[in-house]
Amino acid sequence: MSENEDFPAYLQDSKAAYVLSNVAEVVERILTFVPTKSLLRIASVCRLWRNCARRVLRTQQQLAWVSASGPSNTEVHALCSILAEEVEKVFLLPKTVLAMVDCEAFNGQAYCYRQNEAKKSRHSPDAVEELSLLFPKGCDIIGIASPGIVLTPSGCCSSPPQEYQEGEAGFAVMFPSMEGVHIKPFHFCKKSISPTALKEAGLVENPDLRVVLIFVYEAYTSGAARFLSQILDPLASSKALVAGGLIESVFSPTRHCCAQGAYGVVGLALSGPKVQGASVLLDQDISNPKEAEATIRRLKAAKIPERNTLGFMFACVGRGQIYYNNQPNVEANAFHKVFPNTPLFGLFGNGEIGRDRIIKDDYALGDTDSLQHEYTTVMTLVHLG
Repeated sequence: MSENEDFPAYLQDSKAAYVLSNVAEVVERILTFVPTKSLLRIASVCRLWRNCARRVLRTQQQLAWVSASGPSNTEVHALCSILAEEVEKVFLLPKTVLAMVDCEAFNGQAYCYRQNEAKKSRHSPDAVEELSLLFPKGCDIIGIASPGIVLTPSGCCSSPPQEYQEGEAGFAVMFPSMEGVHIKPFHFCKKSISPTALKEAGLVENPDLRVVLIFVYEAYTSGAARFLSQILDPLASSKALVAGGLIESVFSPTRHCCAQGAYGVVGLALSGPKVQGASVLLDQDISNPKEAEATIRRLKAAKIPERNTLGFMFACVGRGQIYYNNQPNVEANAFHKVFPNTPLFGLFGNGEIGRDRIIKDDYALGDTDSLQHEYTTVMTLVHLG
């Protein structure tokens, strides 16, 4: 016989109502099992629940992501077709989102999250607005399209990552507000770049800068190389880890400041005492799985914790399966073998940005060569406390 079987049903209900209306410890424990979007709705029920929800939100410091690969069963890209539903299930309040999709399937596709609405180009301001509606007001979204995608399937850090050089694929990594971590997005074109703008973005004169993820669009347009050097030259002489690539296009933020076809960069500047980073360069001489694994294993020297750590892989479109004698998924598999509990994300692009670099405490180890490469892969770890 259970403890409550001696009580009438209405008294049992009354007792439960009393506990849920007055005992904060019980309410707070229950709310830890509720996804964040539902938690925000629950917070409007009463003052106790609102206060409990706020405390639970402050504890949600774990990174989350949604990933998808095609072909999609709908008219929209594979990632777009599931993102609205999957965001409802996450246990964090996104402050920053980094989304990447393959450009071949995404280019010109419908980009619509509401049912029964007309198709929209990926460059449509309304389409970007619909994306922003999935996330909290004020959430910063960086969205890029590139020739190929690297992703870890949704749900588990230990799932094997996959390289997609063909077909539909995409992911959205969600970063919450975290103590000791400051993530600032940036977007520059030739009209907006200046020493003041770089400083405001935290890319120069920032002693707390630890990691810069940077993505260049329309990189082979006349004047783009000189423009890019204005950003990379000061970063090359800093202690910060710099990693990224040359991509096809940007779909978020909207490009109000420059014309279609103009060059520019987007990215994230990660600062703060709890941010750590390390990267290695798989150069053109590395062409078999054993060599790839040995190079990636050098990241172990950084002694970066597994919790809240992401792997990023920025590879040349000329690498991948063909580069490794028709062996698929070589570099992603090598990473997973060395770091089995760290999710890996990234892209295949038209050029790579990065170098050998290990950042720990107040010192940096690595080469001082150029940050720009071709036919290489930049493999990176980023830890966020």
